[in-house]
Amino acid sequence: MSEAVLDRPVRKRRRGHPVMPSRMVRRFQDGHFVERSETIAGECATAIVYNGVSFSVMMTTPQHLDEFAIGFTLAEQIVQHVGEITGIEIEDVVLGVEIRLSIPQGRMDKLLERRRMVIAGTSCGMCGILSIERALRTLPVLPPSPPIRARVVQEVLAALPARQSINHETGAAHAAAFVANDGEIVLVREDVGRHNALDKLTGAMARAALEPANGFLLLTSRCSTEMVQKAAIAGFPILVAISAPTTLAVELADAAGLTLIGFARPSGFNIYTHDYRITG
Repeated sequence: MSEAVLDRPVRKRRRGHPVMPSRMVRRFQDGHFVERSETIAGECATAIVYNGVSFSVMMTTPQHLDEFAIGFTLAEQIVQHVGEITGIEIEDVVLGVEIRLSIPQGRMDKLLERRRMVIAGTSCGMCGILSIERALRTLPVLPPSPPIRARVVQEVLAALPARQSINHETGAAHAAAFVANDGEIVLVREDVGRHNALDKLTGAMARAALEPANGFLLLTSRCSTEMVQKAAIAGFPILVAISAPTTLAVELADAAGLTLIGFARPSGFNIYTHDYRITG
C-alpha cells in the first residue's frame, strides 16, 4: 500500500477535544429515574488543509487524527504513497480542529484543478462529489490471494468487541480492523463515522508499512459503495461487514475482485462475491 513510511514528527497544538467525555444524565430504568454519569462519544468538526488550502470538513472522533488524515489522503488518491506527505500539523481552532498537511507542489496543482472542477459542477449530493463519474471511479482489480478458513472469520467476530474500547464505553463508535490471515487482530481504529474509522485504519497501516494483502478488513458497520471503494483502493482482498451491503457495493466488489462478506456474526455470515477465498 505504501512505498515509504512517514517518519516526520506530527506537530500538535491542542487544548484537546475529549474523546470520551462524561456527563451526568437522568436514566429511566426498572420503573424509576436515577442520576448517573455516562460516557459519551466525542465528536468535533475536523478540517483537512493541504498546503494552506482547505479541502474538506468532516465530523470525527478527535483521536488518531494524524492517521485519519493520512488514510483520507490516500483513499482520495491525493498522493500515491505516505512518503509524499512531508508534514502534518494538528491545531485546535475556534469551532474544531485543523489538520494541515504538506504535499508536493505537483500533487497540489492536481488537487486545485480537481477542486475547481468540483466548484464548477452540478452536485449529485453524494458526500461533496459532484458527478456520477467521479463518485463511481474505476477501481483496481485485486489479484487472486490465498483462502482463509471460515472459522477464522467467526472467531474474529467474537473477539473484536473486546478491542473496541470507545464503543464499549459509549455504544456510539464504529470500528475498522485489520486481521491477519491466521486470525490475529493486528490493528483496530474507532470513530463515530464508519468512513473515518476505515481511513484511520488505512492511515495507521500505511505508517506501519503493513500490507492489506496479508489479511482482511473487518467493519462493524453496513457496507456501502464508499466502503468497498476504500477497501479496494487500499488493497484488501476480503471485506467483512457485520451488516448488509448495498446492491451497488456488491457489483463494485465483484468487478474489483474483492471478496465481500455481510451479515457477519460469530454464528455465520453471507459471502456475496469471490467465495473462493473462504474455505470450510
